[in-house]
Amino acid sequence: MRRSDPSYKGQSGYNPALLAIYDVWVLKFMARAVWKCPIPPVVTRYRRHLGHRHLDVGPGTGYFIEHAAPPIQTEITLLDPNPHVLKHASKRLAAWGPVVVEADVMKALPLKAIAIRNIADVLTPDGVLFGGTVLGTREPHTRAARTFLWAFNKQGGFDNRDDTVEGLHGILDASFRHVEIERSGSIALFSASGRRSA
Repeated sequence: MRRSDPSYKGQSGYNPALLAIYDVWVLKFMARAVWKCPIPPVVTRYRRHLGHRHLDVGPGTGYFIEHAAPPIQTEITLLDPNPHVLKHASKRLAAWGPVVVEADVMKALPLKAIAIRNIADVLTPDGVLFGGTVLGTREPHTRAARTFLWAFNKQGGFDNRDDTVEGLHGILDASFRHVEIERSGSIALFSASGRRSA
């Protein structure tokens, strides 16, 4: 990833040192203590939505796929702009033989809705887009969550200051007929299916 890439600022922190402690720091501490979103229900959502072909956009360390334990014949593609993330996650998920794609779905896209539309366009008709996102400052949060939100947005790791459940629903609804959003602490867990024609 080049420093000139728009996503560099947010992605540069995902280096081998951080990825080595990511599961403990982000999934065990941040998710539970700060965002108030327990991880086991997220793994359950992965199990429910994983199909025989799965594209994981922003796979982190590969934790969720590994713990969802899909059948070994599942075709997995990992997409991320950061080569460190791809190397780490693909090594962890080597048993599935994942295909890796170094790309940024948000590159040169000023609106998140366009990124969602682009993902919808490549889904199979029965495909499901699912994931989670930390909500912005207009939503209710604990004091600790507000502090981290402010710091991460200032540093450039997050770009979600104005993200709301209502806004997320509108973006997903523009591209999908069926949208479900469940709030877990500071995080909106979503799934969307039945893609609309472009």
